[in-house]
Amino acid sequence: MRGRFAEKLSERVLVFDGAMGTVLHVAGNSLDRALPELNLSNPELVSTIHEGYVAAGADVLLTNTFGANRLRLAEHGCSVSVRDINLAAVRLARQARRGVHRTIYVAGSVSPAVSAGQRSGVRADERLDVVREQVTALVDGGVDLLVLETFGHLEELTEAVEAAADLTDLPIVAHATFTADGLTPGGETPSEVAKALSGLPVTAIGANCTLGPQHMLTVLDQLTDATDLPVGVHPNAGMPRRTGRRFTYPVARAHFGRYARRYAEHGAAMIGGCCGTTPGHIREVVARLADLRPRETRPVTAVPQPRPAPPQSPLARRLAQPGFVLAAQVTPRGEPEDAQLVRDSGLDLVLVRGHFGDALHLERETGVDTITTVEAWDRSLAALQADLLGAHAFGLRTVVCETGTPLPLGDYPGADGIWEVDSVGLIGLLAGLNAGRDHTGLTLATRTAFHIGARINPGAEDADVELSRTKAKIAAGAQFLITRPVYDLAGLSRMVTELSGVDIPVLVAIEPLSGYAEAEYLAYEVPDVTIPPSTLSALESAGDREAEVGLALAAEVLDGARSLVRGAVVVAGKRTGKIEPLVRQEKSSA
Repeated sequence: MRGRFAEKLSERVLVFDGAMGTVLHVAGNSLDRALPELNLSNPELVSTIHEGYVAAGADVLLTNTFGANRLRLAEHGCSVSVRDINLAAVRLARQARRGVHRTIYVAGSVSPAVSAGQRSGVRADERLDVVREQVTALVDGGVDLLVLETFGHLEELTEAVEAAADLTDLPIVAHATFTADGLTPGGETPSEVAKALSGLPVTAIGANCTLGPQHMLTVLDQLTDATDLPVGVHPNAGMPRRTGRRFTYPVARAHFGRYARRYAEHGAAMIGGCCGTTPGHIREVVARLADLRPRETRPVTAVPQPRPAPPQSPLARRLAQPGFVLAAQVTPRGEPEDAQLVRDSGLDLVLVRGHFGDALHLERETGVDTITTVEAWDRSLAALQADLLGAHAFGLRTVVCETGTPLPLGDYPGADGIWEVDSVGLIGLLAGLNAGRDHTGLTLATRTAFHIGARINPGAEDADVELSRTKAKIAAGAQFLITRPVYDLAGLSRMVTELSGVDIPVLVAIEPLSGYAEAEYLAYEVPDVTIPPSTLSALESAGDREAEVGLALAAEVLDGARSLVRGAVVVAGKRTGKIEPLVRQEKSSA
C-alpha cells in the first residue's frame, strides 16, 4: 500500500479528508485544549469523525496529530506522552478503514514544531528534535505516508522534510500555507516554495489552510507552474466567524465542490479540506470529481497570450491627475428626464445604480462618462461573466462590485440570499478577466480593461471586521474604493488612517438627509449606519428647514472629507434635483 501512493497520484485525483480540529470543536471541545489528546480521552469521537470521512468517499485520512508534539502540547498544558498520543491516532485512523473494499491511505499529520507566536523563542535544533520525535511515533504506528501541513515559513518546512526523510522512506507530502496577499506568513511566494521543495525528497507538495476556495485556486496555478511534482490543495471553508464561543464557516458544500472541480481541471493531484470543512464538503468533492478520474492534467503546451487591453477608464484617468474628483450617483427611472437631470448637474462623471444597460443608455444620451455597480446577488458566475464581457464590448470600463441584498421573499422578509460569489469573489472575477482568464481559468482571446471598485463602510459597527474585509477586497484586485454614505467623519478618518499604507484611492459617498425622520430611521433601524447625535438634534429642531439643514450638514461632511480622500460621490438616488446645490457649491469651491 505504501509503495502505491506515488503511483496512485499519477492515475487519478486523490481526495483527502476534511477538518478534524473544527469538527471536534463543533462537538463541544474548546480550541484552547490539546485536541490530539482526545485520541486517548475520547477515542470514540475521533473514530466517528474518521468514519464520517470514509463514508463520504475520502481516499486519505489524516491522523488527529496536528500539534501532537512536545512543544505544542506543552503550550496547552498537556503532559501526556507524545508517543502514546500519536500511536493512538494512527490506530484510530487505521481502524476506520477496516472492512472498506477500496484503498484508503492513513497519513500522519505533522504541524510546525511550535505555533507562530512561539517560533522566535525556539531554536532550529529544538524544532527538529520535536519533529523527529513525532515522526518516529507515526512511522512506528504504521502510517502510509506523512503530511507536513500548515507551514508558514519555508525554512522550517524544508528542515522538517529533511528530518522526516532521514527517518523513513515513506512518501512525504509538504504543505505550505498562504495568506490573502499570495505569500506565506514568512513572505515566500508559491513559486519560491515549489522550487525549493522540488529539490527535496518529497513525493508531492501543496497548500492548505488560511485561504478559502477561490483564493486557493490562484495558489494552485502558481504551484503547478513552478514544479513537475504532484500538487494538492486543501482550502478552508471560507473565513471563520465567531458566534458566541463557537467558530463557524460560511462556505456551502456546493460552492466548495465547484472549486474542487476547478482544482482538478487545473491539474491538482490531491484535493481535500481544512478548517471548517466537514464530511458533507468531502462528499460533495467526491461527487464533483467522479467523472474526472483518471486525472485530467493541464497540457504543457504554449498558451496564446491575450491581446493588449484597451485604454483605461475615465475615472482612472481622473484619479491619475491632481485634484479632487467629483461624481454623482443616480438611479435611473427610465424616463427622458433622467438624461436632462444628469446634464443639469454639470458633472461629467456619474455612478449609475442599475443594470449595465441603464449606464450605457445614459452615457449615450448625455455624453457623460458612467460608472456602474454590479451585484453578485442571485447571479451565477457564468451569467455575471457574460454580462461583464458584453458591457465591456460596448465600452463600459468602470465597475463597482457589491455583494447585493436579496429581495423579501413572501412571508420571510429576512430570508438569506443566494450567491455563487460575494463582492470579493466578483472582484476576483474581474481581475481574472483583466488578466485574460475566464472564471474557469481558461485563457481569453483578449484581456478586459475594467477599472475595479469596491464598497467600504466607515460606519460599520464592527470596524475591525470591516477593515479586514476591505483588505480582502484590495487583495482580490480592487483598484479604488467608494464608501457607503458617510454622515460622521470620525469613522471615515479611522478607516483612511488604517489604509494609509495601501496605495488605493478612496472616494467618499455623501447623501444629504431629507429630514429628521430619515435620519432617525437610519440611526436606529438600519444596521451599520452611524448618524452623530448632533446631526439628529440639528434635524429635529430644524422644523420646516429640514431639507436645507440636511444639505448644509452634508456640505460640512464633504468639506471635512476633502483632506482625507481623493474624491466624492454625491448620492442622488431618484431625487437628482436634491444634489444640485451641493454639486454647485463643491464645484465653485474646487
